[in-house]
Amino acid sequence: MDLKELIKIDPVIADLAEAKEVCWLNPKKIPFAEAKDKLVFGPADIEEASARLQRFAPLLAKIFPETAEQGGIIESPLTEIPAMKALLKEKYGADLGTGRLFLKRDSDLAVAGSVKARGGFHDVLKHTEDLALEAGIFSSREDDPMKLLQPEAIAFFKKHKVQVASTGNLGVSIGMMSAHLGYQAIVHMSADAKQWKKDYLRAHGVTVIEYAGDYGKAITEGRAISDADPDSYFVDDENSKELFMGYAVAAERLQKQLADEGVTVDEAHPLFVTIPCGVGGAPGGVAFGLKQIYGDNVHVLFAEPVQACCMVLGMATGLHNQICVQDIGLSGKTHADGLAVGRASSLVGKIMEPLLTGEVTLEDYKIYDYMRDLRDTEGLFIEPSSCAGFEGPVQFIKNAAFAPYIEKYGLSEALQNASHIVWATGGKLVPEEVRQAFYNTHL
Repeated sequence: MDLKELIKIDPVIADLAEAKEVCWLNPKKIPFAEAKDKLVFGPADIEEASARLQRFAPLLAKIFPETAEQGGIIESPLTEIPAMKALLKEKYGADLGTGRLFLKRDSDLAVAGSVKARGGFHDVLKHTEDLALEAGIFSSREDDPMKLLQPEAIAFFKKHKVQVASTGNLGVSIGMMSAHLGYQAIVHMSADAKQWKKDYLRAHGVTVIEYAGDYGKAITEGRAISDADPDSYFVDDENSKELFMGYAVAAERLQKQLADEGVTVDEAHPLFVTIPCGVGGAPGGVAFGLKQIYGDNVHVLFAEPVQACCMVLGMATGLHNQICVQDIGLSGKTHADGLAVGRASSLVGKIMEPLLTGEVTLEDYKIYDYMRDLRDTEGLFIEPSSCAGFEGPVQFIKNAAFAPYIEKYGLSEALQNASHIVWATGGKLVPEEVRQAFYNTHL
């Protein structure tokens, strides 16, 4: 299908093809009461993932001492950022009214330092559980995870591999968990991945295979190599239910944090959440979990770089993973390394069709501007990729493209009482010298 035909499906494709910033409203979004019965997953799937993470928590506390204080539950703080809220009004003209602005700091998640921790860890733990049952190490799914530390279990897992393709953060998550459980951990990394992430993994005993191409090349090659080995398991960021459900667990934990902050979420007090998006797994899982809890009272946006806007392209055309950004003349290259993905997840795009409010895309220079703004106002550092999330509240408040949505859902008055969350997807593990280089980068 040529570009002219694609533009007929949705005129936004014309702007995407010219690498213009867009605010796209999802025309397939429907009331949650209608959507929930059409979804392939439901609350029981999230509950299963949550229970698994809880069950394995004592083991995680043992193998990752930094999680011991939280009992092996890997969770991040929710931090209100009022000075950043004031700056969004003053510098960017986005007045959030009497509402509150929060940063969900998955950038600070233990061990992996990114949003990928929950999903990545859950996927590896589910696979480990399956193997342990097959090998007789576990007698049931309720068995003691500490059995995995016994010599015969360690010897068994050393014979097995876990492999994943990544632009960076998922590789750190999967690599760290797999290596510490005794697997041969192999991460296939695209050229976009930062050198410090490769160095970090290698320092923890993970094999890193580098590819000159983009994420698509890494995942195609990595999957083929893993599939050819009967003792290897490939964590598929494009299609994994277990990754998706691990990410979705974040929502139930956020619910308690919002309650602790005294935040009400209802029709008069809506919640707006913006999540940076690469292939779509983590933001999709989080969005899915949020909709299960808050239904129509939560409005979720994804944020993507103009040159790597694969999710909005897949959703706007309805082609999902059957189209990539290069098909409309984009490069797929971006300073937002964690979002440098040219082809979206088919699984996630289809699940998001009735749920997602829409998308914003932004030029690369903005991620550095927002990163400096956050550090200067709040003293907080997150990766530049994470900072794409600030474009959500800015554009939702000030861009006329969202006016039809505000009118359709009767949000005009409620906007003054809304709470906004920017989902910080990575940052804790970034070395200080790299942070400083980011701070000094002006595009």
